[in-house]
Amino acid sequence: MAGNRETQLIGSGAPSRGAGPDFAVPRVRVQDLIDSVNSLRPGTLGTELAGGTELADLINQLRGLEDLKSAIACAQARITVAFDAAQRSAESDLGVPVAEQGRGVGAQIALARRESPARGSRLLGLAKALVAEMPHTLAALDTGQLNEWRATLLVKETACLAAEDRCAVDEELAADTGVFDGAGDKAIITAARAAAYRRDPRSVTQRASHAATERHVSLRPAPDTMTYLTALLPVAQGVAVHAALSRHADTLRPAGDTRSRGQIMTDALVERTTGTPAGICGVEVQLVMTDRTLFQGDSEPARLPGYGIVPAGWARTMLAGNHQAGHDGDLKLWLRRLFTAPRSGELVGIDSRARFFPAGLRRFIQARDDTCRTPYCDAPIRHFDHIVPRHGGGPTSLSNGAGLCEACNHTKELPGWTARTGTGRARHVIEFRTPTGHHYASTAPPLPGTEPPRTGPPGTDPPIIAALHSRRSRRKLRHYVKALKFARVTELQAA
Repeated sequence: MAGNRETQLIGSGAPSRGAGPDFAVPRVRVQDLIDSVNSLRPGTLGTELAGGTELADLINQLRGLEDLKSAIACAQARITVAFDAAQRSAESDLGVPVAEQGRGVGAQIALARRESPARGSRLLGLAKALVAEMPHTLAALDTGQLNEWRATLLVKETACLAAEDRCAVDEELAADTGVFDGAGDKAIITAARAAAYRRDPRSVTQRASHAATERHVSLRPAPDTMTYLTALLPVAQGVAVHAALSRHADTLRPAGDTRSRGQIMTDALVERTTGTPAGICGVEVQLVMTDRTLFQGDSEPARLPGYGIVPAGWARTMLAGNHQAGHDGDLKLWLRRLFTAPRSGELVGIDSRARFFPAGLRRFIQARDDTCRTPYCDAPIRHFDHIVPRHGGGPTSLSNGAGLCEACNHTKELPGWTARTGTGRARHVIEFRTPTGHHYASTAPPLPGTEPPRTGPPGTDPPIIAALHSRRSRRKLRHYVKALKFARVTELQAA
């Protein structure tokens, strides 16, 4: 399998600034690679396995495929650098200042590789380092002696070095020296750090001191309606925080507290950070759920912005103020109705009753888009953007509005990038066009209660139920809000 790699270099094309005069634009026989991969799909592979393939052959195939993955990653790195060079050359011919050349390259790479824009920028930096400064690591990647992740580790651990020192470390850790034979991730990191420190101890020390400026706190979803709250801290502060929480737990446990040590530490962290044992301190949560889930015990899951899908029972328990939902005491509740089209789930209307939040249109877009609308980007919404810019005649309307993260909003405004509202689909669609002419579509995520697409004949969708807008329905909604506000669970179940 490893001998069938369809990778070829052709020495033609525009030179890359900083990559040297021998830089060559790579070309890969992509269709041949695609045909090779298609030959391994379950139908063909299943027939081969049924024929009695030897166990050793199966292991050889796994190793060959792993080598192929590494070779493809190497080819992608070369193509990435070639694209960056070509883009900069084209912009230079157009008179774009040097400082502004190459903007948006990472975003285009991300879309092509189905990655987030942040990941695309990191892949661009990795490719530049491998091609321009670390040829031995690139060769090891090409031959399968390193995979893409371990090549990334080597690039990361040598990022603080000057170009000549980085090349020296790359040569010292070349794959043919046997340094990485049987080595895992930690061994590779250790070897790279030691080699970097020998070359330039001052830069490595400065990097360690500079790391304190990168401290931050992040929040990521975890299974079963949990989250990971992560803090990147200097080692002294991190140890101090953990020691304080540990002492607190060690004090309560002997006194008869039935919670586990980890639970006590977690509860203490929440209380000391928010000032309340519940951890709820005046932050709007915006839990999105259907009326059937809220009032009729339906199993349709709800959606919690910033987290994702949560079970229906958990959502009802949280609104009822139950201790098992992770908080104590009553919550102040607002019921904001969202009206969606049947079957498609397209958001068509919204109530706006809270007086101290942003404008209703922004809430509408936030509820519809949930996260950044750039394909493959799951970053939180930071900007509410005109899809067609105001200076281009775009109106300030729901259909022309989109939620984007800050980076994607800036990228969209670069020369050659355009966006427009798509048509012909049930939910809101944005079509992006990159400077290379490639098109990518983004469809708004389905809201809770959206039915899956059906293959029945057209015209079978039921009409919008007028009762949702009736006076009787509004009275019922107000009644249920009062029941929730005072956490009268019995009354809620009886309804």
